[in-house]
Amino acid sequence: MSLMIFRLDERLIFPDTALAEDDGLLAVGGDLSTERLLLAYQNGIFPWYSDDTPILWYSPHERFVLFPDELKISKSMRQILHSDRFKVTIDQCFEKVIEACSVIKRNEQDGTWITDDMQNAYISLHNKGHAHSVEVWELDKLIGGLYGVQIGSIFCGESMFSLVSNASKTALISLCKSGEYTLIDCQVHTEHLESMGARLISRKEYMAILQNARVKS
Repeated sequence: MSLMIFRLDERLIFPDTALAEDDGLLAVGGDLSTERLLLAYQNGIFPWYSDDTPILWYSPHERFVLFPDELKISKSMRQILHSDRFKVTIDQCFEKVIEACSVIKRNEQDGTWITDDMQNAYISLHNKGHAHSVEVWELDKLIGGLYGVQIGSIFCGESMFSLVSNASKTALISLCKSGEYTLIDCQVHTEHLESMGARLISRKEYMAILQNARVKS
């Protein structure tokens, strides 16, 4: 049976995440202000929509996550990392990373959910110290990277891109090995991330980890 979808107004509130639809859809509307985005992530909620829909807020019943100490690195990937072929930086060009993520072609989807409004909102988060990027370079050319939102010791990954094989993997491995995070929230399942050790956990388990990360931050 379908549950009621909550329509947000100007108040900075979200409904209980337990009321989300089967696909995780929890609420519609509101805005992408820094305050609302931070409140969302602090409560296990994230926006996901396109230009032809209103803002949609999700809180999946199961969360696809990667614990850094469960990271799997293949033998061939280890060789690439040891070759020093790629250079990795942090927060050097956030805007270029999010722009690249918005235009990269993806087999599993048409178009992009990283709208202009989304880009501007996350750039604002970054400028205020809440969102971060990992950049991967080859011969001074940006060839891969990822970005996301930091909530305590949790990195809520939003998107990644790769123009050269293994560039996005390099970014993710660097993030896991930074020692900054106890959990990488990948949000939704992909075979690519599963091969690197990501797995599903319940919303209840995720929320407990999230609450603990917030308390310690």
